[in-house]
Amino acid sequence: MRDLAVRPLATTDDPLLAAATLENLNWSGHRFTMDDVQERPEFRHYTQLVLKRGDFGLVAEDAGGSLAVASAMFFPADDPGYGFLDESTPEISLWVREDFRGRGMGRLLLRRLQQETATRRLSGLSLSVEAGNYAKRLYASEGFRQVIGREQDGLMTWAY
Repeated sequence: MRDLAVRPLATTDDPLLAAATLENLNWSGHRFTMDDVQERPEFRHYTQLVLKRGDFGLVAEDAGGSLAVASAMFFPADDPGYGFLDESTPEISLWVREDFRGRGMGRLLLRRLQQETATRRLSGLSLSVEAGNYAKRLYASEGFRQVIGREQDGLMTWAY
């Protein structure tokens, strides 16, 4: 990973966000297709970085391409994400290419999202993680806590 570069997520990365969304949805086996991601509004909004609403994120890559992506998106109450807390708290998504998992890349991007949250003086971050997903351990180790009353949704938050 010595050639690893981390750069800001850009609107031109929407295809990467779509691929990451599909893999995140299928973390426990094939359940959805790219058509589902592109056609279903509850999935599609994770594939579109909207800078004017304040969305931000990061891409980790090497000479071979994208290895991981982390996004923080502000969704409106009338089009919430699975990890929606409120309109002022961005919901994060994190994906690491399967052959790079367990090497600290997810933690690196998560910590950088947390740093950017502090720089922007946002109150925190939210996310949703399904029961049984191994990523839940990462989030808990970085200070994310289950939201009481929203356990079925897998809602976790981190406060700055």
